[in-house]
Amino acid sequence: MGNFDRRNSMKMKRRKSQVKKKARVARKAAAGGAKKRAAAPAAKKPVAKRATKASAPPAPAAPTEAS
Repeated sequence: MGNFDRRNSMKMKRRKSQVKKKARVARKAAAGGAKKRAAAPAAKKPVAKRATKASAPPAPAAPTEAS
């Protein structure tokens, strides 16, 4: 869509402008993301998981009769 579509109805103008906007936002996010990652390489630290108490073993299954 975008540049190569000659249709000029209002519906198509809205649709084409939305496609252009999404492409512009995606390009901006991709460019901005690379800059941010280069500026702050150690932004996130791995989170240590808390030691949880050992839970009770699961209850035994109900006995079934084998006939």
